[in-house]
Amino acid sequence: MDSTSRSSVIIIGAGVSGISAGKILAENGIEDILILEASDRIGGRVRNEKFGGVSVELGAGWIAGVGGKESNPVWELASKSGLRTCFSDYTNARYNIYDRSGKIIPSGVAADSYKKAVESAIANLKNLEATNSNIGEVIKAATELPSSPKTPLELAIDFILHDFEMAEVEPISTYVDFGEREFLVADERGYAHLLYKMAEEFLSTSDGKILDNRLKLNKVVRELQHSRNGVTVKTEDGCVYEANYVILSASIGVLQSDLISFKPPLPKWKTEAIEKCDVMVYTKIFLKFPCKFWPCSPEKEFFIYAHERRGYYTFWQHMENAYPGSNILVVTLTNGESKRVEAQPDEETLKEAMEVLQDMFGPDIPNATDILVPRWWNNRFQRGSYSNYPIISDNQLVNSIRAPVGGIFFTGEHTSERFNGYVHGGYLAGIDTGKAVVEKIRKDNERNNSETQNFLLEPLLALTLTQTEAMSSLHKCDIPKQLYLSGKLGIPEAIL
Repeated sequence: MDSTSRSSVIIIGAGVSGISAGKILAENGIEDILILEASDRIGGRVRNEKFGGVSVELGAGWIAGVGGKESNPVWELASKSGLRTCFSDYTNARYNIYDRSGKIIPSGVAADSYKKAVESAIANLKNLEATNSNIGEVIKAATELPSSPKTPLELAIDFILHDFEMAEVEPISTYVDFGEREFLVADERGYAHLLYKMAEEFLSTSDGKILDNRLKLNKVVRELQHSRNGVTVKTEDGCVYEANYVILSASIGVLQSDLISFKPPLPKWKTEAIEKCDVMVYTKIFLKFPCKFWPCSPEKEFFIYAHERRGYYTFWQHMENAYPGSNILVVTLTNGESKRVEAQPDEETLKEAMEVLQDMFGPDIPNATDILVPRWWNNRFQRGSYSNYPIISDNQLVNSIRAPVGGIFFTGEHTSERFNGYVHGGYLAGIDTGKAVVEKIRKDNERNNSETQNFLLEPLLALTLTQTEAMSSLHKCDIPKQLYLSGKLGIPEAIL
């Protein structure tokens, strides 16, 4: 068991939110912090791995929202660090749709289908908004909405529209504020290099490695005991840590799981809010080939497979723009398909993916030589890829999820009202939470100082009252002066 002295703040989780919160604390002079990370690395859902001779991003892979009226803070960090990125143009994907016979669906047909899908999505959302207050009206409206997608083309476009472009009645805040361009991270150091650079500003490092004993890896937090006296943190290996405050940056999926218990339990308003937030699973499957057999021009970077089953190996990307000559394809699955694939052997996934590629490019293509399948859903430290609030929800939901409970402060991309689901959402949420804790510490210190002064003054005042007769010869205006000269009161108290 660690015999650690009490910390001012314990940060649970060394993802982008936890690291950015720690940086804010350090900048404000709060350095007696402790960071407990469940895995063997920092980064959270920002993680790269060597595959096929290059660095691939298993989790967050893009810097979304670039080129707008405001500068994306993560783009600023990337530019400062010289992070290598490549521009991604998703708009061409809708014109690179393959059917099961290997034919590309005519661009005019695809464009018309896409337009209808967008119109239908907007109509659906507006109807839900208009009838949100009446469940009967919602059911009635649902029966009057345009028909659901049925053909392979309609299913493929519906998947791209909702699982990737996420069409909304109101424009997405990320693109409105920061711009509509997106850049794929293609750097051998990995996206997580930005987190290491942040950590370097307040943690001791050497040769790119964090050596500071305030960061403890492989510490799986299982219990938080909170009271007016602070928070006690218990880890799976039997260690116990104490702090005045805790910043909890666990994902929304982890909060919904039973990994961390709270004593006393979280209030009902908190748990209900947590349960209402959806968890999205986003799985990028990487395939290495001995040679290329797919179109490699920039406008062909993304292509789509139209199948009778929605989301079945639908969205593909070649890595030639990011890493020329890498001979790597990436196919992205989501939610139900992600969970299904995570549960089966990689050999079965490889077989399914190869059958899809043979549909698109013919039976004579070479077999993949390697496959990499991330498992974000079955990772008990993540339990999914990112948060997704209900289409129709008010600010109260995110406010409830974000609100502290006693000395426990909640942070993460899921606590960002405008940018949930994005790396910059997690980064900004960590900053906001760090500032909130700094302010809380300041107010508590002020209150404690005031209470201490009152505590010291009360017995002296009592002493003064009991000695009234003995001091009857003194004028009342001389009492403070006499107390000060006798050494029983300091200057401030003597003036009172």
